[in-house]
Amino acid sequence: MAMETLEFIIYPDGRVKETVTGIIGKSCAEVTALIEAQLGVVISQNTTADYFAQNPTVSSQVNQSHSPMSW
Repeated sequence: MAMETLEFIIYPDGRVKETVTGIIGKSCAEVTALIEAQLGVVISQNTTADYFAQNPTVSSQVNQSHSPMSW
C-alpha cells in the first residue's frame, strides 16, 4: 500500500498548491475538504488518474457439495 501524502506549496502571493498522493478514488476530496475550507476559495482543481481509479475488491466464491462422500 502506498503512503498517503498531502503536499502544500505556499507561494509568495498567497496561493496554495495542494497535491494528494497515495489516496485512491474520490476519498481524497473528503480528506482535503476541511483543510481547503480553512485555506480559502478553491480556484481550480486538477484530478489525477488516482482520482478515477477504484480500490481493488476481493471476491471469493465457495462451492459446497451436499452429496455424500464415497470411499
